[in-house]
Amino acid sequence: MALKHNFRKLTIWQEARSLVSETYSITEKFPKTEIYGLSNQLRRCSVSIASNIAEGSARDSNKHFVQYLETALGSSFEWETQLICAFDLNYISETTFNEYVEKIQKIQAMISNFKNTLN
Repeated sequence: MALKHNFRKLTIWQEARSLVSETYSITEKFPKTEIYGLSNQLRRCSVSIASNIAEGSARDSNKHFVQYLETALGSSFEWETQLICAFDLNYISETTFNEYVEKIQKIQAMISNFKNTLN
């Protein structure tokens, strides 16, 4: 099946995929009491961002792809909020926090810009 957009070639998907690996690394250091809480939520959000970009790329129209990009964007803001919570709880350092706020905001801008090109 020929895809209109090959998600594997999309920089936004590649960045989101990288975020998944990094999220798993970050959350490994969280307290064990967070395994079903904030750790799990951050991991699920990161996977959701990449997954929605990939799933949307298989849709027949740009209009439908945009809907999946909007979901990915929503998950990215959820991820950012959870990162803020992790910082507030002292689970991550200020340096780590700043690094990943910059990374997620870059991903958010990329998704928004790509979404605008499809409209």
